[in-house]
Amino acid sequence: QVRLVESGGGLVQAGGSLRLSCAASGDTFSNYNMGWFRQAPGKEREFVARISWSGDSTYIINSVKGRFTISRDNAKRMVSLQMSSLKPEDTAVYYCAAAPTTMSWSIPTMTNSQGWKYWGQGTQVTVSS
Repeated sequence: QVRLVESGGGLVQAGGSLRLSCAASGDTFSNYNMGWFRQAPGKEREFVARISWSGDSTYIINSVKGRFTISRDNAKRMVSLQMSSLKPEDTAVYYCAAAPTTMSWSIPTMTNSQGWKYWGQGTQVTVSS
């Protein structure tokens, strides 16, 4: 079992930055790939980013690539999402998630929320215009 708790959300003006953090407890943190999803009101939960167990491989969706960075610190049992140049359309509840290292890196598989085993409670990010 893995428990994930997000923090760092808040209110920010367009163009600003936020850093989201996710603290893990339970099973060995490095045994899992980690990811971030987001969900805006009335919309489906959207995949944002994934990072491998070692941190050497990442995938970030095109709409945030160049603005968002995913990283992990296995010693601290944390994964982070650094967000910059924020836009109003980034407003959403952001969730961290954990998946087995065996999860395929194919886009249809890893962007499907059903394939991720553990989830945090979410943290709200609101970007004002």
